[in-house]
Amino acid sequence: MKLSAIRCVSALALAASLPAMAQTTIDTDEELRLESVEVSSGSQVSLTEPYAGGQVARGGRNGLFGNIDYMDTPYSSTAFTEELIRNQQAESVGDVLQNDPVVRLAKGFGNFQELYIVRGFPVYSDDMTYNGVYGILPRQFVAAEFIERVEVFKGANAFLNGAAPGGSAVGGAINLVPKRAPNEDINRLTLGYEQQSILFGALDVARRFGQNDEVGVRVNIAGRDGETSIEDQDRELGVLSFGSDYRGDRFRASFDIGYQDNHIDAPRPQVTPLGDIPDAPAADSNFAQPWTYTDERQLFGVVRGEYDVTDNVMVWAALGARNGEEDNVLANPSANADGTTTAYRFDNTREDDVISADLGVRADFTTGGLEHRLILSGASTQLESKNAYAFSSFAGFANDLYRPTAVTMPDADFFIGGVLSDPLKTEEATTSSIALADMITMLDGRLITTLGVRQQWIETKSFDYNSGAELSAYDESALTPSVGVVYKMTDALSFYGNYSEALQPGSTAPSVSGGVTIINAGEVLDPYRSEQYEAGVKYDGGNFGGTVALFNLSKPNPIVVNQVYSASGEQEVTGVEASVFGEPTEGLRIIAGMTLLDPELSNTQDGVDEGNDPIGISDLQANANIEWDVPTISGLTLDGRIVYTGEQYVDTANTQQLDAWTRLDIGARYTIPMETNDLVLRARIENLTGEDYWASAGGFPGANYLVLGAPQTISVSATVSF
Repeated sequence: MKLSAIRCVSALALAASLPAMAQTTIDTDEELRLESVEVSSGSQVSLTEPYAGGQVARGGRNGLFGNIDYMDTPYSSTAFTEELIRNQQAESVGDVLQNDPVVRLAKGFGNFQELYIVRGFPVYSDDMTYNGVYGILPRQFVAAEFIERVEVFKGANAFLNGAAPGGSAVGGAINLVPKRAPNEDINRLTLGYEQQSILFGALDVARRFGQNDEVGVRVNIAGRDGETSIEDQDRELGVLSFGSDYRGDRFRASFDIGYQDNHIDAPRPQVTPLGDIPDAPAADSNFAQPWTYTDERQLFGVVRGEYDVTDNVMVWAALGARNGEEDNVLANPSANADGTTTAYRFDNTREDDVISADLGVRADFTTGGLEHRLILSGASTQLESKNAYAFSSFAGFANDLYRPTAVTMPDADFFIGGVLSDPLKTEEATTSSIALADMITMLDGRLITTLGVRQQWIETKSFDYNSGAELSAYDESALTPSVGVVYKMTDALSFYGNYSEALQPGSTAPSVSGGVTIINAGEVLDPYRSEQYEAGVKYDGGNFGGTVALFNLSKPNPIVVNQVYSASGEQEVTGVEASVFGEPTEGLRIIAGMTLLDPELSNTQDGVDEGNDPIGISDLQANANIEWDVPTISGLTLDGRIVYTGEQYVDTANTQQLDAWTRLDIGARYTIPMETNDLVLRARIENLTGEDYWASAGGFPGANYLVLGAPQTISVSATVSF
């Protein structure tokens, strides 16, 4: 199954001609925003309503607690809406998260996985949840056409969500909500162009059926094809999704299935510095070899339901699955300060099968004037992965970062693991957990206390690439508690605090580390338990809101002391976050904020780099996104976004750092009223000033590769409802 943009646009045009689809839709996005959401506190299915301005929601998923208003939860989070995604012409989750001052976008190590840095720690794209279920989203890239909401939870979250199966999500979690059919029909066709020669199209159709519109169906088809704004980098993306939901008096359910085919030829690679950092090349240049490519095909889905057994007792269950295939031919360069590079060919294939489940029961009752919400929940994720790889000679080939030339593709026959066309099983992983929580409300709803604990089991096995024989096994468990408090001083002002933990698999002690023989070689360390203390204040003025948070988050690091390998080191991040959002005055919408971080390495091995900053964490991040309806020109809206990221160290010795960078994006849309519906024209320029900059260092823990910032990119589109 392969959808090119050309074939996709043809399908869109055909669908647009079907008279059965030509039903009247609502006149404005504002009406859709007000009527598309069924508010249900604590629901696992229904969503919180949009906040004033429609760019963010009033709340989002808080793990086993379901969807909660942001003023009622002792944690910090932001939920970006489909309206914002569409108006900014976002292509991926990463594009949406450019609006969040707490999050910075990076890339995977040796591949093209989107990777998100939250509170100084990575969240891998395959550690995001889809409708609250782990492990079932495409690993490398998730197209924006799938998404109703992007919900960003800030902070340690092992109690709320369970440990992330990929071992990340220490500093936060990201949940993607599939698109839902609103109360009014949608027949929306979008066609567009992105420089250099990308054509894209999308069809979005939604209906509700039944006597009370209890059944909803939403279908999305999208495609992109052509050369991107990076020279000679070609992309072909196909997206297909189907979502259905049921809204009954006692039973609510949703079913979602998606397919994504993402192929890039000559993808611009990451660069590993050899000594001093080379100057950033032109942002639109490409130093990829023309024979490199990355290809990913993913089929995934999730079904979720909840049932009110009585007025005070609800049960829920969810089941998700993913089948994924990846195929890559890569050549990531290492560069000297003058731009001369060396690289070698690296091929790999991967096949994943994942099954993930989430279930629970919730009971509301009152004892002695205290209102309780008691929850018992369980979750499990099972992964089976097949992998193979092949390298060319590590001697590599020479080239130049600023004047790249094509070389003959070397044979990948020097170092081989498995058969690329038929990889063997190399990994099995199971994470499972049981959680118990009590949300206690008192003082007429002014004080909310949350107590909870989750027992987590982590099991992994690795197998030889060539023979399939088992090499190692890991089977450990840990108990992760959490305490949270919210005090509502007024309806508009909440103070909150929490203690929470993150959980990652402990590593296995090697035989030798840094030339030192390890006497506990082969010992599997206990799961790494990260601890977080957080306090903050939240404001809700009805049309303008915000959050200020102070936190301290520490994560164990493995080191060697007296020839013993142990998790005695530590990476600590202390920070302050401030964000505002809403529509403070009619026609003016804002999302803005800043993050101050003080990261530190402590208890380091032999005191080396003690007190230094970890790689790739900026001390200061700031964002401002402003959208303005021009009062003198009806239907015209202008927007602008500034993204600032401070210096980042490229080595733990803190001798080299990337310069701070600032990027400016602007956009405009013009709504033309038509007889029954509107035509919306959109234009956007990202990196308006054409800055050339290294955007990030590392992302994968301990690595220091550099990612070049995106070039100036112009995109235009037209959306018509029919």
